[in-house]
Amino acid sequence: LLGGGTGFVGRALTQLLRSRGHEVTHVSRQGGKDRIRWEELSHSGLPPCDAVVNLAGENVLNPFRRWGDAFCRDIISSRVETTKTLAKAIADAQQPPRAWVLVTGVGYYRPSPTAEYTEDSPGGDFDFFSRLVSSWEAAAVVPGSPARGVVVRSGVVLGRGGGAISQMLWPFRLGLGGPLGSGLQPFPWIHIRDLAGIVCHALESECLQGVLNGVSPSSPATSNGTFAQELAAALERPALLPVPAWAVRAVFGAERAVMLLEGQRVVPKHTLESGYHFIFPDLSGALKDIVA
Repeated sequence: LLGGGTGFVGRALTQLLRSRGHEVTHVSRQGGKDRIRWEELSHSGLPPCDAVVNLAGENVLNPFRRWGDAFCRDIISSRVETTKTLAKAIADAQQPPRAWVLVTGVGYYRPSPTAEYTEDSPGGDFDFFSRLVSSWEAAAVVPGSPARGVVVRSGVVLGRGGGAISQMLWPFRLGLGGPLGSGLQPFPWIHIRDLAGIVCHALESECLQGVLNGVSPSSPATSNGTFAQELAAALERPALLPVPAWAVRAVFGAERAVMLLEGQRVVPKHTLESGYHFIFPDLSGALKDIVA
């Protein structure tokens, strides 16, 4: 059972799970084939399933939404309330699922140019986004449940046809791309096939539980400037025009701009120890796959 299955990551995960012989039902606002509505889930409870995944969440960096109280409420409810709904359905189920996987974000960790974070590092209580991740992950806790709980804290998801890259491609294709702000800030990233792969790995590994960082192994060494250079190289274009910090703040608002102008060096320590093998461990290979 997959919440947020029609989104960018949800489509990739659905495809991967079905290719591996799993049946997938989406929880969505509209009903239909292989779908159950959120309202139906609240009223009727969990349909029989082996595992539940929640990917639901309003796009935080939607440039067409002005940063303000209404948008903040949408961001919180689309993540925390959907997670609470699924957690309650799991808690009330006569036959609970074996696994319960939630995908959150590396915004849990405090931005820093130098600190490196593993899954054991503290965080979660210094700004809007860290507190959001804390309440989001807390909403997933089902005390006493036999379901294995796994949280995947994702970096910036890179893939074809959506996500961060879709908003960057045109300026870069036109030779108008460049780093954001100083370009020195860490850029925690993951290829969409690896994020889907980690979730699938978490579902299929019977003893895996706890937090997994959903970032590539080379992510701690990637700065925003490096990312801009690599994307331009993959497109065979220059990346000469940095976007000044004031312009980023003007478009996204000061609080959201922090996500772009500051970053975290995040290490996928437990993810690698769990036996997951990355398809795209390095940035140049990931970007060549996406823009090819």
